[in-house]
Amino acid sequence: MFVSPTTCRAALCGAAALATLLSACSSTHPAAFQREEFSVSNTYSRSFDGTEAQTCEAARRALLSQGYVVLIANADLVNARKNFQPEADSHVQIEFRVVCTAQRKGARPTLAFVTALQDRYALKKSNTAASVGVGAIGSLSLPFTSGDDSLVKVASETVTSAGFYDRFFKLVASYLVVEPDPVTPPAAPLGLPPPPAAAASAASQPA
Repeated sequence: MFVSPTTCRAALCGAAALATLLSACSSTHPAAFQREEFSVSNTYSRSFDGTEAQTCEAARRALLSQGYVVLIANADLVNARKNFQPEADSHVQIEFRVVCTAQRKGARPTLAFVTALQDRYALKKSNTAASVGVGAIGSLSLPFTSGDDSLVKVASETVTSAGFYDRFFKLVASYLVVEPDPVTPPAAPLGLPPPPAAAASAASQPA
């Protein structure tokens, strides 16, 4: 079979155009990991003038005040969840995770790292076929909708809005209760007699 040069050139041009189109489409939708810049940002973290336990307790109270159900509440971790139903056949769930880490062990300040995960669900109807006997004809399969509808997860993503986290951090700060550090009295210098109260207490002890 004879193939003209014009046909070959047209085929090659078509293949090149298709390759260019595919590369353009792939470049307009980069993979998710390619958008990760790992830049220095305070979107997901904030410093608080409190210990780990005090900061996480403030985060727990802040989430409770907004209707979140607390699943885990430790001295350095809080996990909470809240459900939304924007439409009759859709469901949204937001899960908060707060990790409290002191910049110096057992001291202040504390860094609170927060991430919020948003899951979206859609209602899936399950159709079931029922067999009905019809005399000499046999049986007929009739489709019908059963009551076994279920929610199916259709999307899941981390909330990236800086304003969303900023509002949460401000609420946490309003619930933060910082207890003053205990004051330890200075030790008496060596070679000096103890204070009068201490001397009187020692004299009253039985020999």
